[in-house]
Amino acid sequence: MRIISGKYKGKRLTAPKKLPVRPTTDMAKEALFNILNNRFYFDELNVLDLFSGTGNISYEFASRGCKKITAVDGHQGCVRYIARTTQELDFPIATLKSDVYKFLQATPEKFNLIFADPPYDFDKGQFLKIADLVFDKGLMLEDGLLIIEHSEQTTLSEHPKFREQRKYGGSIFSFFEAQ
Repeated sequence: MRIISGKYKGKRLTAPKKLPVRPTTDMAKEALFNILNNRFYFDELNVLDLFSGTGNISYEFASRGCKKITAVDGHQGCVRYIARTTQELDFPIATLKSDVYKFLQATPEKFNLIFADPPYDFDKGQFLKIADLVFDKGLMLEDGLLIIEHSEQTTLSEHPKFREQRKYGGSIFSFFEAQ
């Protein structure tokens, strides 16, 4: 995996092979960040990266100047890898080993942007539960955005906060807003 823009543009990172992850492809990541670049000033964002895996998305936000990023994953190896990489690159990423749903239930914090990349084999209800918790718990700051990455076999458009989706290769990004 590589960081595609910002301070560490072009930096290659190699995650341990034993991690149970499917990192977002460079093509999909670049397209996503082109969309976000037109909407946000990265240095003003408080970002939550759910099911963070290798930290691929968190590193991209950090390289682009985000000051506060929280990466949550339930796998100890993933959390350890992100923490080690964060320390090596001096990124402002706080890592947390937690069940994502329990974290969303308990956190008092609010975010400008929440990105979730759950396993593609989750059932539709598990994907929708992420959006439900984010909005029911009021975890978005004003003009905040929730993005859920999923496969084309999953459709989330019936959620009341759904706004649009974008397809890049085998990845779909569904965008949700409070308003």
